[in-house]
Amino acid sequence: MPAATASVSSSSSLENRFDRAGLDAVIAAADAAAWINDRRRQAFEAFESLALPDRKSEHWMRTDLRLFKPAAWGLSAPPATREVPVGLLAEAIASGEAAAECFPEEACETGARDSGKEGQAHFDGQKERVLGGKEGQAHFAPQNEPVPGIAGRFATLDGHVVCDELDPALAAKGVRFGAAEAVLGELGEALEPHWFSVIDSRCDWFAALHGAFHRGSAVLYVPPGVKLAEPLHVMSAISAGGVDTAHVLVVLGEGAEATLLTETAGGGPAGSAGGFHCGGTEIVVGRGAFLRMVNLQNWNTGVWHVARQKAVVQAGGRLQWTLGALGSRLSQVAQDVALAGRDAEAQVNGVMFTEGRQHLVYNTLQHHEAPSCKSDLLYKGALQDRSRLVWRGMIKVDKNAQKTDGYQRNDNLMLSNESRADSIPGLEIEADDVRCTHGATSGRVDAEQVFYAQARGLSADEAARLVVAGFFQQVFDRITIPEVREALARAVCSRIRRIT
Repeated sequence: MPAATASVSSSSSLENRFDRAGLDAVIAAADAAAWINDRRRQAFEAFESLALPDRKSEHWMRTDLRLFKPAAWGLSAPPATREVPVGLLAEAIASGEAAAECFPEEACETGARDSGKEGQAHFDGQKERVLGGKEGQAHFAPQNEPVPGIAGRFATLDGHVVCDELDPALAAKGVRFGAAEAVLGELGEALEPHWFSVIDSRCDWFAALHGAFHRGSAVLYVPPGVKLAEPLHVMSAISAGGVDTAHVLVVLGEGAEATLLTETAGGGPAGSAGGFHCGGTEIVVGRGAFLRMVNLQNWNTGVWHVARQKAVVQAGGRLQWTLGALGSRLSQVAQDVALAGRDAEAQVNGVMFTEGRQHLVYNTLQHHEAPSCKSDLLYKGALQDRSRLVWRGMIKVDKNAQKTDGYQRNDNLMLSNESRADSIPGLEIEADDVRCTHGATSGRVDAEQVFYAQARGLSADEAARLVVAGFFQQVFDRITIPEVREALARAVCSRIRRIT
């Protein structure tokens, strides 16, 4: 497939405000089914009745919205050009080149490498990686097997679709991937139960705004039994001052397998007009299906970023969900996983790096609704300058979810005296036959590690990169696609400076 162009140029003027006239304009332009428009209108009714969240809410009490001005934003006008960035993940897959030199091999010695808990080794990317695989091999392939190219691309700029491609061979198998209006128009009966049903579009002001004004949305549907060997890629880009409200729906039928890479880019530097993203992601993993999902939030540091993301995993299904949070001015993200069927499994991996005055807030939920399910969450963050990270995690176990195996951990590494990390793990357990553990650590870099590195001839910046490499190695080892793992490592590496 042809590569996208690595440039962004667009008008930042607003086309429609977030009001009733703007809603009517979106509905008219989308030309969607009546039931989709009905859900937009329901969300808009909630939007009109709700106020901007304040710190009285548990989810928002650590998010400072005082400088966010709702009246300044609306849907962006069509871009002057249809070119979008290729993206870190797509570029890594296309080139097939690794970036291991960013994090030297010796760095592995400085970081813990344990998998976090027994029984989760099948997700461990250090020994094997998931790629579609062959029957009888537990869907795993050797780590040295090259990743094929991108099988489908979907890209938007300021909420306007600029790329919509899918390998014809996959389309012939019944796979549908692309603009939401087209896919929902074709498969409405199968997808209507999931579209804006997995997440609640009326739970707060931002969720309601997204439910009413989503645009440039994408849908991936994989029929039962179909296994995709090649990843699909979604890029959401905005120009300086641009707005993105895109929604992503992923539905895997029984026994299906797929890999979806999603990422963001653009928005202007800190102190500029920046941008505004208000998005949502819904994931449905069918019985016995397996989804590898990667989200890279790489907005420029002038972007306001708010998103709700939720996955539902049915009986015997597996989800490996990797999140990278590197950009934005302020982020407020809710990431939920519901294990809805017996023997469902989910592994959630998070890599967060902040600098300047960035403020990132992530609320995670591992909801065990059925018996004999496993969840394993590992978030690691590194902070420099005067940035702040907040992670609030919860493992919730329903009364009938016996034999639950749940684990969550958050580790933070402060690279400056002015940075701040807040970790709030939690357990809410109603069943009596479970194994649930959680933990969190925050601390400064060991001065002896830095001294040892510099004594061997490394500069202060090189020593910092080595120490941070070891810190992140445990979560990087979980990422089962080498090219994606190295792309994230390269992105983090480029931001690390000396420890202060």
